[in-house]
Amino acid sequence: MKIEIWSDYVCPFCYIGKRRLEKALEDFPHKDEVTIEYKSFELDPNAKRETELSIYEILAKKYGMSVEEAKRMSAGVAKQASEVGLQFNFDTSIPTNTFDAHRLAKYAESKGKAKGMTESLLKAHFTESKHIGDKDFLKELGVSLGLDSLEVEEVLAGDAYEKDVRFDQREAREIGVQGVPFFVLNSKYAISGAQPPEVFSEALAKVWEEENEKPKLQNFESKNKSETSYCSDDCCE
Repeated sequence: MKIEIWSDYVCPFCYIGKRRLEKALEDFPHKDEVTIEYKSFELDPNAKRETELSIYEILAKKYGMSVEEAKRMSAGVAKQASEVGLQFNFDTSIPTNTFDAHRLAKYAESKGKAKGMTESLLKAHFTESKHIGDKDFLKELGVSLGLDSLEVEEVLAGDAYEKDVRFDQREAREIGVQGVPFFVLNSKYAISGAQPPEVFSEALAKVWEEENEKPKLQNFESKNKSETSYCSDDCCE
């Protein structure tokens, strides 16, 4: 089974949804036969790499609410995160543009390290309050995952993997993705948002059953047995 996940590293529900899917997979009897592919999605492609605004001020402006309302909303999200074992530190989080982070993740994927990079970027932003738009930090993160220092530096200095990121974004538009996280199972079923683990469990079971059930054949033959001819191991009739 293949699961494709569109997400962004500054999307809190992408981290929560990731954990809920992982919880469902823990109890899935065929988890060793599931592959996950992470897809790029930018919540705000026009976001600045550097800003003096806090996440609360950005949310207040985006959703037309007060800063206090944005704080209460974020506290609710942080509570949901804590329920799946995550610690969100919105007070010190650093808003930024994630395009370079997505490019680095595509490079990591080419080296078999997509899973570790995705987890590290989400944790860096939400828990550790790191600047995931800063190229020096991204280089440091890449090297910590075992990626080649010079290659990481070259990727971040140029436009490598830009086409890969854009391809994912274009594909998202084509299949109607309007928000993240967005999960696609075997190119057949979609799950939108950070659904409860039981929703993922139900989807996993359903897709597995449908994809692996034996075909049921209906037998058509003449009512007159004398007109039926066939060969078996014993004879031909």
